[in-house]
Amino acid sequence: MDLARFIDATILKPDTTLADVKTLCEEAKQYGFATVCVPPFFVKDAVKALEGTPVHTSTVVGFPMGYSATPAKVEEIKKAIDEGATELDCVINLCAVKSKQWNYVRNEMDSMAMACQMRGKTIKVILETGLLNETEVAKLCEMAAEVKVNFVKTSTGVNGKGATVPIVASLRKKLPAFIKIKASGGIRERKFAEELIAAGADRIGTSAGVAILNG
Repeated sequence: MDLARFIDATILKPDTTLADVKTLCEEAKQYGFATVCVPPFFVKDAVKALEGTPVHTSTVVGFPMGYSATPAKVEEIKKAIDEGATELDCVINLCAVKSKQWNYVRNEMDSMAMACQMRGKTIKVILETGLLNETEVAKLCEMAAEVKVNFVKTSTGVNGKGATVPIVASLRKKLPAFIKIKASGGIRERKFAEELIAAGADRIGTSAGVAILNG
């Protein structure tokens, strides 16, 4: 298995520096990762560092809490795309989910998807499965299918439990085939990454990409 092509090499810690981002981009080029996922502040720098390579730049929106207003998230998406991001990992509004304000949740998901896809970019909707029950996950998968997002992502890696094999398998059963799955949160070993892929993950978000590939 060419594991590198599944990996979104990620650095999203609050004290990330430009030097950290440049190092990540060099590793991504060397190993052939799918994307680097960097804070919005560093999108332009990552795009510049990866110019002329097949590695894409992704960033996060509404990260990590998800409770910023929908228009704010849409503006974050637009700015990131203007600066060169091709993939947007967008956190849903968990407060709205827990309050059962499903119209709000669906409208937000639709607005974010439209902002990405009208510009030909990829949206990954972050569910934060570690904080959700089975009914909530099922409802969100149903909405993701209606809105036709590109990816559903398990977790931010910040709140609640990260990716697990059972949750990835469950998402794969609930989602139509055209929606891909990104597993993230706590993935630091090759064996675990391969188990997640076998369960249905199409992408692995990790800050330990090099360590995973080197065993």
